[in-house]
Amino acid sequence: MHNPYQQGQFGPPEWPPPTQVPPRPQPYTQPSQPYTQPPPQPYTQPSLPRPPEPRKRRRRAVAGICAVTALAVAAAVTAVVYARGQAGDRAEPSDPSKPLIAGWKTVVNPRHGTAFDVPPDWEVAEPTVFSGYTDRKDPDKVLIGHTAPAFYKSQWCSIDANGDGRIEDVKLGAAGTKGAEGAASTTEVAQKSAPTWVYAAHTQPDKSLVTWDEPVEYRTKSGVEGTYVKARSAGAPQPHRCAGDGQAVVFGFRNSKGGFVAWDFHGRTGVPGAVGDDLVMRILSTVRLSGDPEESAPPAP
Repeated sequence: MHNPYQQGQFGPPEWPPPTQVPPRPQPYTQPSQPYTQPPPQPYTQPSLPRPPEPRKRRRRAVAGICAVTALAVAAAVTAVVYARGQAGDRAEPSDPSKPLIAGWKTVVNPRHGTAFDVPPDWEVAEPTVFSGYTDRKDPDKVLIGHTAPAFYKSQWCSIDANGDGRIEDVKLGAAGTKGAEGAASTTEVAQKSAPTWVYAAHTQPDKSLVTWDEPVEYRTKSGVEGTYVKARSAGAPQPHRCAGDGQAVVFGFRNSKGGFVAWDFHGRTGVPGAVGDDLVMRILSTVRLSGDPEESAPPAP
């Protein structure tokens, strides 16, 4: 299997496209100064063993630490969700802080020393769960992913997309954090990751359908400073009823050890119940540090 932690750059090859369609107006303020996108930087991450084939016919997200693989499909591209490590490799439990928003759930990623909150109807997976998207042409190649994810309506749409008899569940939204070793700035983290989430989840193999906003400097409620970028698609392929357009918001910042980290939200747009901008920004406002990142473990998405 292609190592999902050894990506040559944040975005897919030859990203961004030569000509970018101007983005639609957004509800939040953009910086007034022009911005020049930095060139791709090397991105090296540790190796990951190939997970075993799933035994069940229905592919579901897997929570906890185990050796089970769960797959899902969005926009006719493969989404992969699996638990990192084997039973018995469980990391020491982290004491999650109380949610900053009353009644919400706290999502802690001890590997990166981060936390954020999600509404009570979201599903919070174990910190060791990895969720991401593979290349449509090469299912063994992971384009982007994150750990310690939280899912919104993980079974929003279910379909046998490729006719192999296996039912695949498509989620309506998700959030999580990933490492960004090798990045030069929080702006670079956000600007390269946001379009990649949209491309990987919704528009493969067409990069021209993805547009994104200029980076915005941002400070969360707890005082974490960084940069966020919002990206979206328009006219994404719809080979089946679960496919369609989506968006992503990525916030680049540093953990307590100075390492670059990316928090992200990505999900469908233009469908009933889709997560709106106000809620995405409210979740983003709760991003905070949660102790020191685990030094015994290598950087991970």
